[in-house]
Amino acid sequence: MTQDIIDKLKEMNDNDLIGMYRVWLDELKARGMIRTNNVIGELGEYLAIKYYKENPILPKLQAAPTGTQNIDAISINGDRYSIKSTTGKVTGVFYGLNEPDSKIEEKQRFEYVILVLFNKDITLNSIYEITWENFLKHKRWHSRMRAWNLSVSKTFLEDCVKVF
Repeated sequence: MTQDIIDKLKEMNDNDLIGMYRVWLDELKARGMIRTNNVIGELGEYLAIKYYKENPILPKLQAAPTGTQNIDAISINGDRYSIKSTTGKVTGVFYGLNEPDSKIEEKQRFEYVILVLFNKDITLNSIYEITWENFLKHKRWHSRMRAWNLSVSKTFLEDCVKVF
C-alpha cells in the first residue's frame, strides 16, 4: 500500500472509512481469498457501544470482557446487552439458550438485544433495541446451527425501540 492511500484513509471520517469496507471485501472475494463477511459483528459492536456512549439519553455501555458468554456489552447500571449486526434480514445466532422442546425454564441471559442494521455498502442504517421478553417472543430456531436467531421483519421492528 502506498503512503498516498494511507494518508487518504487517515483523512476520512468514521462513516466514510467504514464505507470503504465493501470495496475491499468484494475484491478479496473476487480473488477467492475470503468467503464470508465475519467482520460485520465487530463493526456493529463498536458502533453500538460508541453511539450509546455518545448519546446522553442512552445508557453508557462498555464492552464485555473477551470471552464473556451471551453478552457483548454492559451498562454502567449493570444491564447486559447482546449485540447482533446484519446487512440482511436475519441475525447471527444466540447460543446457550434452551432448545425448542426443552422443559427447562429459560434462564435470562441478558436484559436487551441491540440490533445494528447495515446497508449493503456497510454504512450504518439503524440501531434498534429489544427487551429480553420481546426477544423470547421473536426468536426463531436455526436447526442447522442448533441455536436461535432473529428475523428482521416489520413485526419484529415494531416491538423494538429505534435508537438510531
